[in-house]
Amino acid sequence: MVITQQDNGEQTVTGTALLLAAAPANKSCLIDATSVLPALAAVPPSALTGTAAATVVELADPVDPQTVLTRIRTAVAAPGPLALFVTGQLHLDQRQRLLHLALARTTPSTLRYTSLPWHWLTGELALRRPDTTTVVLDLVADGDAWEQVRGGGFGVGVGVRLFGRVSPPPPRRATAVPGYLKTYASIWRNGHRPPLAHLHAQAAGEAGPDGALFLVVDGGPGPVPAAPRPPVPAARQEEVPVVEPRPDADPHPAILAAAQSGRHGEAAALAAMWESTALRTHGAGSPEALHWLEVRADLARLAQDPGRSCELWTAAAEARLARGEAVGSEDVEAAVDRAHHQWEQLGDPAQARALAASLTRLRRAVPGRRPGALEAIGRRISALEGVAVTP
Repeated sequence: MVITQQDNGEQTVTGTALLLAAAPANKSCLIDATSVLPALAAVPPSALTGTAAATVVELADPVDPQTVLTRIRTAVAAPGPLALFVTGQLHLDQRQRLLHLALARTTPSTLRYTSLPWHWLTGELALRRPDTTTVVLDLVADGDAWEQVRGGGFGVGVGVRLFGRVSPPPPRRATAVPGYLKTYASIWRNGHRPPLAHLHAQAAGEAGPDGALFLVVDGGPGPVPAAPRPPVPAARQEEVPVVEPRPDADPHPAILAAAQSGRHGEAAALAAMWESTALRTHGAGSPEALHWLEVRADLARLAQDPGRSCELWTAAAEARLARGEAVGSEDVEAAVDRAHHQWEQLGDPAQARALAASLTRLRRAVPGRRPGALEAIGRRISALEGVAVTP
């Protein structure tokens, strides 16, 4: 659902709000995520974004991580302020030790293929200009994810305002409710427009600690106020550490060390941060921005995420062609070959089919030096699906 509030002519800035509520539609469900959407839908769009005009995009229990990523990218590309509201549950991929946001079809055995990797989200947010993005979270974490979150292995990146609650898993056979975010909606529906720091304090107080972790990263002046109701126990608030890129420092050793030690989300976020800096400094399509795009592609390979790696190598090859590099140049051929190699590592037919179209277009333009690469795409699709496909 998309709602657009028209500008009154006094202000031209239009904000974008993305409401993402997701949880498994099975016994793995830990939170009634979508129950907050009717309350948020009743809020004037301008309250969600803090702008006179606003566009609101709602994702209720989406099933496909690629679709969610596409919606996030569209919202990230919007020029005005972006407000992202996320409620759902976090899980930890035991193989890669990466956090994921569960979607409607997520089960413990399909986590890597049916949920949204958290570093996908933070990587996209890192591409926006600093201080133009606000994220409000109301999440529940399963046992393993909770240990990582509590240990500091969670955040949304640099230059993003963050207010939120992450709760430990509820008791067995119980389902949590997004009470923290419902408090925001209730205050807004009553016509009040306090600063987000005040909203956070009141929501944290009314939701109660119950062992939850309350996160605050606010670029505004002054400390975050205490909850306005003294009898309510004060919620514990912890700030996510902020790391700024230093132009005189070589970030590659730190990024590689993070990846090699299994901290793949941290490595991806750092690379995305440097890519964002390169985009602002040198522009899209610049060699500097392309370098970091390819670093992110290789980090996805190290994280054993071939789908993401294929997607990023494809984007790098397309960007090189768009800036006029020859189809037979070493860099273009290498990007296409790496995209193709990562695509071949995919075992999920649906994901392979989704990425096959863009890879086929690339292979038609850049056949490479090994004969039969284009035909190999069709043969592999046939093998995965049992259906003849001609590229």
